[in-house]
Amino acid sequence: MLYPRAIPLVIFIAIAAITALSVFAIESNARARERAMMGEYAQSVAASLDRSSNSFSSYLRAGAALFASSADVSPQTFDNFVRALRLDMDYPGAEGIGWLPVIETPDVPGFMAQVRARQPGFPDIYPKPVATTGRIAPVTMFAPESVRNRRALGYDMYSDPARAAAMAEAELARRPTASGRIVLEQEQSGNLPAFAIYMPVFRTFGPGDRRLIGFVYTPFRAGEFLDSAMIGSSPEDFGVRLYDGEASTGHLLVAHSISDAASERVEQQVTIANRNLLLVVESANQHMLAPLSMVTLVFGLALASLLMLLARLLTQQAYEDQSRLAFFEEQHSIRNSLTRELNHRVKNTLANVLSILSLTRRRTRDLDEFADSLEGRIRALSATHDLLTVSDWGATPICSVIEAELQHFRIAIDDTILLNGPPLELAPNDALSFGLAVHELATNAAKYGALSVAGGQVTIHWQAAGDHLAEVEWRETGGPTVATERRRGFGTELIEKIVAHELRQPVALDFRPEGVVCKMRVPVRRPADFRIREAG
Repeated sequence: MLYPRAIPLVIFIAIAAITALSVFAIESNARARERAMMGEYAQSVAASLDRSSNSFSSYLRAGAALFASSADVSPQTFDNFVRALRLDMDYPGAEGIGWLPVIETPDVPGFMAQVRARQPGFPDIYPKPVATTGRIAPVTMFAPESVRNRRALGYDMYSDPARAAAMAEAELARRPTASGRIVLEQEQSGNLPAFAIYMPVFRTFGPGDRRLIGFVYTPFRAGEFLDSAMIGSSPEDFGVRLYDGEASTGHLLVAHSISDAASERVEQQVTIANRNLLLVVESANQHMLAPLSMVTLVFGLALASLLMLLARLLTQQAYEDQSRLAFFEEQHSIRNSLTRELNHRVKNTLANVLSILSLTRRRTRDLDEFADSLEGRIRALSATHDLLTVSDWGATPICSVIEAELQHFRIAIDDTILLNGPPLELAPNDALSFGLAVHELATNAAKYGALSVAGGQVTIHWQAAGDHLAEVEWRETGGPTVATERRRGFGTELIEKIVAHELRQPVALDFRPEGVVCKMRVPVRRPADFRIREAG
């Protein structure tokens, strides 16, 4: 059975497509599971951050209540209150809790005298207020007390736009409010990201007189704050980023990045102290297939290759059998064609020989002349046959036919025969007839024309006369003067009748006094027009 040659490729593509779909389904399920794990992990981290911020907001509310209910809170009382919260143990990343009284700029001298009475060595307010009006909020107390935390004393929170914006928002909302990304004043070097939560403190001074007296706040180191929410639940192939608002470089608070470029990411909104943050969880598994996908891919490709090979062998065997049958049929057809062609050519050759024999017998007076004439003409046929045999009875150049017929003349008088023309080829039968014509012209020239005397010359020129014809001109010069009255010989009749009939083109034979001029047209054919088959 004969199958299309594309069947093996179709089988391979079909199985490869099924394998690809299977791998795609497996990878899609794996990606879905991974995204589910990432989403669950993002929710757990967000919940932990939310719990931490809510718990710390409660302590800030308690601190606000302390300052709202008491007009005189000493540094010692505040320090004891903060130490009781155990911030360093329960809330990693929190620096402590600070108190920011809100005072008008003209009241700064009195405020400084009052503070230094309780806290000797209290630093000047920085940065120094540049306006004589407005209000400031310097860090007056910060607990638990430490060398690091004392660096924040005296810093005016209203001097920083990010802190001032958070404090204004907290004053309007009357609840704890987180700031954007800041750098803590406790940091002596570097720019580690941080943020702060501010709780406004209001005090009632009379009916309808409720005023803002300050803020209780706490600063957080963002990295440690995020680490505390990730303890015990951070997969090795997940990365976590925390942004202030939108996911861009300028809003990045902290990042626990993975080494490779992330291929999957899940975003989770987190609200910390009235401020919206964005938690981004990333996965690094971008190029590796799941184990089941690898097994499916290898097995599918191996099966597709095996089936393609089997189908290829079957189709190749079928085509080889078909080719053998076609070859045997072709050989049988060629043998029949060769037999018919051989019979045809033998008949044509015998017919030519019989015609030559009959005409020669009628035109000769004695036996020697008959034998010489007949022998020359048979030799002309033989020379052309030899030439056609060498070319495998294919296309024969005009120049080769002329050279074969004039070979014995050129040996004796080489420089008296000039050949000129482009490379054109003849069919076998046409070459035989053309060869006879050249032989008769050469024999006539050797007996009576230009080749019979010294100084005579024969010029043979041919050129293309259309797509399928060549025009050949035989011209004799320098020979004896051609007689006006002469006997019509066999050569003339052979050229004008037999050759013209075989070539199916007219022949113009002109016996001019200065020499014979013969013009004939020969069909030019392509090899495909007469070859039985192309050479293998």
